[in-house]
Amino acid sequence: MTYPYAGMQAPPFIWGQLKGHPEKVHEWIRPVTPGSEGFQGEADALVYGIPLSRSSISPSAASAFPEACRRSWKGFSTYNLDEDVDLSKLTVYDLGDTEQHVTDISRCHENIVRAVSDIRKKHPDPVLMAIGGDHSVTAKTIRGLKEAEPDAKIGLLQLDTHFDLRDPAELGPANGTPVRQLIEQELVEGKHVYNIGLHGFFNSRSLKEYADAHQVQYITLKKARKMGVGKMVEHALWELSQEVDHIYFTCDMDVLDMAYAPGVPATTPGGMRTDELFEAALVCGGHEKVSAMDIVCLDPEKDVAGMTVKAGTHVMLSFLTGVAVREKQNGI
Repeated sequence: MTYPYAGMQAPPFIWGQLKGHPEKVHEWIRPVTPGSEGFQGEADALVYGIPLSRSSISPSAASAFPEACRRSWKGFSTYNLDEDVDLSKLTVYDLGDTEQHVTDISRCHENIVRAVSDIRKKHPDPVLMAIGGDHSVTAKTIRGLKEAEPDAKIGLLQLDTHFDLRDPAELGPANGTPVRQLIEQELVEGKHVYNIGLHGFFNSRSLKEYADAHQVQYITLKKARKMGVGKMVEHALWELSQEVDHIYFTCDMDVLDMAYAPGVPATTPGGMRTDELFEAALVCGGHEKVSAMDIVCLDPEKDVAGMTVKAGTHVMLSFLTGVAVREKQNGI
C-alpha cells in the first residue's frame, strides 16, 4: 500500500484511539496509516520520527527514541497542571517515520530531506516536530524546509552542550557537524544561529574561534542562568524574529546535566536541570515564528528507569503547551 508522504513509512505501532474526550497523550495524537491520503482537515502540529543514529560520532542507539517516545505517551496526561492547559484541544497527527536504509547513511539523510520537503509543501501551516535520531538530522530537516520554501530565511535556536561546528570534511555529515553544514551550505547564516547551554570542558577553542569568525551567537549556561534560562531563550527568539522568517528549535538532550539524563550518548556534568529545559521548550513553542523543532541525541538503551525518555517526551509536550498558548492568544 502506498504511503501519503515521500520518504516516510507508517508508525511502527499505533495506539488505539479513545472515543470521546482523551485524557492521555496516546489516546489523543492521531496516527496516519498506509493507504490513506494523509489527514483530513486542519492540524496544529505534525509529529514524525527520524530513527537514525548510525551517523553519530559516538556509539548511539538514538534511533530507538522515536518508538520509545511513542510508547511513553501512555504515561502522560494531556493536561499541563503548571500552565492550566489541556493539549487535547490541539489537533496533532503522527505521520510515522522517515525511511531508513540498513547501510547507506546518505540515503537515510536524503529520505529526511524528501520527507520534510513533501510534508511542508502539503501542509504549510502546522508546526513540524521531529523526534530523532542523532543531531545530524537537523541539517537535513532544515534543508527539506528550504526546498519547500526556498526564499524563506531560517534562524536556528539551539539548546546544546556542544557547538556542533566540527568539520564535515573530517567527520562527514555526522552529529557533530550539523550547524557547520548549515552555515557552509548557506542554508542558515552564522549570525542567525543562537546556541544556549554550552558549558564546561566539552568544546575546543578552535570551535569557539570558528563560531566567532561566523558571528554565531552563543550563550553559556552560566551566563544564561544569570538572566534565567527561559528569559534568555525569550530574548534570543526576539532577536532572531527581527531578522528571519522562520525559527527552527533544536533540542539536543545532552544539554541536560548527566544526573537528569543518563540516556544520552555524550553525558556531561554541569548541564541544565529538567525544569530549565522544560521552560525553554515552553517559551519556544509559544513564539509565533517557531515553525519546526526537533529533539535529538536520546539513547533509550543507555537510559536508567526511563528517566531520559520521560524527560524527552516532557520536552515535546512542553513545546506543545507553548503552541496551545500561542493559538489561544491568537484567538484560534
